[in-house]
Amino acid sequence: MSILSFTRRGVLALTTATALALGGLVPATAQTPPNVLVVGQIAEPQALDPHAVTAVNDFRILMNVYDGLVRYSSGTLEVEPALATDWSISEDGTVYTFTLRDGVSFHDGTPFNAEAVVFNFERMLNEDHPYHDTGPFPLAFFFSSVAGVEATGEMEVTFTLNEPYAPFLSNLAYPTGLIVSPTAVETHGADFGRNPVGTGAFQFAEWRSNEAVIVTGNADYWDGAPSLEAVVFRPITDANTRTAEMLAGGIDVMVEVPPVALSEFQGDAFTIHEQAGPHVWFLILNALEGPFADVQVRQAANYAINKEAIVNDVLEGTAEVAAGPTPPAFAWAYNETLEPYPYDPDRARELLAAAGAENPEITFYVTEGGSGMLDPVAMGTAIQADLEAVGFDVTIETYEWNTFLGRVNPGLEGEADAAQMAWMTNDPDTLPYLALRTGAWPDQGGFNSGYYSNPEVDALLEEARTATDQDRRAELYRQMQVIVQEDAPWVFVANWVQNAVTNDRVEDFALEPSFFLLLHDVVKN
Repeated sequence: MSILSFTRRGVLALTTATALALGGLVPATAQTPPNVLVVGQIAEPQALDPHAVTAVNDFRILMNVYDGLVRYSSGTLEVEPALATDWSISEDGTVYTFTLRDGVSFHDGTPFNAEAVVFNFERMLNEDHPYHDTGPFPLAFFFSSVAGVEATGEMEVTFTLNEPYAPFLSNLAYPTGLIVSPTAVETHGADFGRNPVGTGAFQFAEWRSNEAVIVTGNADYWDGAPSLEAVVFRPITDANTRTAEMLAGGIDVMVEVPPVALSEFQGDAFTIHEQAGPHVWFLILNALEGPFADVQVRQAANYAINKEAIVNDVLEGTAEVAAGPTPPAFAWAYNETLEPYPYDPDRARELLAAAGAENPEITFYVTEGGSGMLDPVAMGTAIQADLEAVGFDVTIETYEWNTFLGRVNPGLEGEADAAQMAWMTNDPDTLPYLALRTGAWPDQGGFNSGYYSNPEVDALLEEARTATDQDRRAELYRQMQVIVQEDAPWVFVANWVQNAVTNDRVEDFALEPSFFLLLHDVVKN
């Protein structure tokens, strides 16, 4: 059976087998073909254009279809060569010159070269570029320090920064730095996100909405052909259904296993994989208007929520209580002196009284599931109960993941008082710069959806991203964490240890601290 005929008919058969298992009949099993890996994703991708998306759910597909100039070395967040074989940095830290890899072609047969790299970055950064309207490009912030990018040879490209920018190489390794085919963008325009073309280990074959994204192995891949013939990414939003699919054999890999389901996968038929990484789960609080415009009310929310109970009872011990905005996985920049807000409902009531906030009404956005969102409905329900126990009047509104992002990312003004959120990041700069800085309010293109503003935090972040000495950067980030924890623009809830489960037909699978799903070396029997 061909790969595409499997994907057209096999997904229905696999789903039927799972329905039987869910119905409590005799155990139902399905058989996925050899060399075809079926991955249970947590949601439908938003798009397959790496410059236009922000969710790890999408990144798990994109990192297999595209390459960047650099990538993270396996098992680390350290940068190594990819489409660039080497690079040099000027003494003042403002000029990066990359030597590009010869002989690489995009999946459409067009050549990878310096002009292609220039096209990619000018498309994101230059509003006058003829294909800038194929955006928006929400993480172009990552390259806001780029003053210019130039092809200084057929296989050499030079970036000139307007000031030193410490996270530059790390950001190039992130999906926003992946290189797309200029020809494909010119051909498909705004529909490129449904017709992706890169240079990666797998090439796009088909996307059937709400059923599957299929990619096939690239036999000509510059880093060696992958073992897998194809990968099928299936969006299965409901965690219980995803678990049943895994047990029934309808998928070979399940990402973001619900903590309550981990016990289902004991024994020789499955392998549970875990990997720590920089993750933080939090509540965005609307600091612009409504009850949370008062810092005392924001602090009250932090005291009111029993985060230990959420971590231990809802998440089954698969996370740790968060102390602030920076994940402890960034050990060099993490402020170990910070202690999480303790569970203290009496203190929460005192702060509400001091603020004159009697039974404040709260609209709370919750998602059914999404990248790094853990068990969001159960967590949201527990949070609602804790807040109501100290006097908040909380109304939950629940949305599908992409709909949820469409409501939260544009900002909570006039919409809600609080919203769940999770970030998996690549550098201590990323999350605070994009989500806590005044200049990152949604109307300025950032993700500060709660409109937090503190000029001292802004100054610390601006200095930290331009400091070339890592010890100085670390000190600035530690100072920032203290101020942000006190200001409480978020409720700091949990830092997760990511997980996945594979069946016994899958070999050489590993999770990465980047939270990407890299399948080049995976074998499926």
